[in-house]
Amino acid sequence: MSDTGLKHSITEAMKAAMRARDQKRLGTIRLMLADIKRIEVDERIELDDARILAVLDKMQKQRRDSIEQFAQAGRQDLVDIETAEMEVIQTFLPAPFTDEELEILIEQAITESGAASAKDMGKVMGLLKQRAQGRADMTAINKKVKARLG
Repeated sequence: MSDTGLKHSITEAMKAAMRARDQKRLGTIRLMLADIKRIEVDERIELDDARILAVLDKMQKQRRDSIEQFAQAGRQDLVDIETAEMEVIQTFLPAPFTDEELEILIEQAITESGAASAKDMGKVMGLLKQRAQGRADMTAINKKVKARLG
C-alpha cells in the first residue's frame, strides 16, 4: 500500500512533531490520521488526496462549530484548544480562496449549471463543492449562492 501525497505529508509531519516533542501538534496530527484510517478501514479503500481533503475539511468545520459553541458558553480554554487544532489542520489544506475568487467561482457555477432560481441551488452547490473543497467554508458559500439565486 502506497501513501498518497497528502497522507504521506501528514505522516511525515507526525514524525517531525514527535522528534520536536510538540505534543499539541502531534495530538492533532494523530487525530487526523486516525480519522483517515477509520474511513479506510470502514470502507476497505485507500483514500486519495481529494477524499483526504474532504476529511480535513470536515474536521475544520467541526472545530469551527465547537469554537462557536464554546465561545457562547464562555469557555475560552476550550476555544483556545479548538483554535490550535484548527490551525494545525489548516497547514495541510490548500490556501483558502479570496472573496473575489469565491465570487468568480460562484458566478461560473451558476452560469454552467444554468441556475435561475433557488430551486437550482443543488446543481450549483454540487459544482462548487468539487471546486472549493478544503479551500472555503461551504456554509458561507451556501449563504452567498442563496442570496444570489434567492
